[in-house]
Amino acid sequence: MIAYISGSLIEKLETSVVIDTGGIGYEVFLPSNSRVFVKSKGDEVVLQTAQIFKEDDVSLYGFEDRASLRLFKLLITVSGVGAKAALAILSAMPVDEAVRAIAFGDAAMLTRANGVGKKSAERVVLELKDKVTDLFAGGAAGLGTGMGTAAGPGGAADAGETDRAGDAIAILMVLGYSRSEAAQAVLNVRDEYDSVEECVKYALKSMG
Repeated sequence: MIAYISGSLIEKLETSVVIDTGGIGYEVFLPSNSRVFVKSKGDEVVLQTAQIFKEDDVSLYGFEDRASLRLFKLLITVSGVGAKAALAILSAMPVDEAVRAIAFGDAAMLTRANGVGKKSAERVVLELKDKVTDLFAGGAAGLGTGMGTAAGPGGAADAGETDRAGDAIAILMVLGYSRSEAAQAVLNVRDEYDSVEECVKYALKSMG
């Protein structure tokens, strides 16, 4: 299994690039919004990769960050959603928007992706709504965010509330907010939520 690829950009195609590493050219399929497409030939490229095996084909998909790779791998577990559809979702929106759409049940946003219809989008939400929260909240997700068990922002909270607050802070950090911003937002909505999902939802609203 190829976990990552590092080498020189040799050729840019419509949906993929060719990267030379050790004298071998690898074709890697990318989301259309990948910054690799604006690089020049000869530039060095490093990509996290997923290798997809089919009966008559082996394809390599590349991502610039681990969060995108993790979401891609999660999306292709959904029945009827293959690598092309998963790549289309990641091409249509940033990974944080895709995570929010799935976590909050916004199937309509997922249909912005080319080739992803209403039924497929609803299936993604149905099958991944809980999993995507676990993926971005659990330390075992391996996203490098230092998630683990976090202290709750409220101080004198019970263990369950502290865990929910910590998980919510972790998710907000994955979405690009600093720890202090995330903690303050969770503190601001501490009386409005009963679950991690609700906490993140209200915290995002409070930050505009």
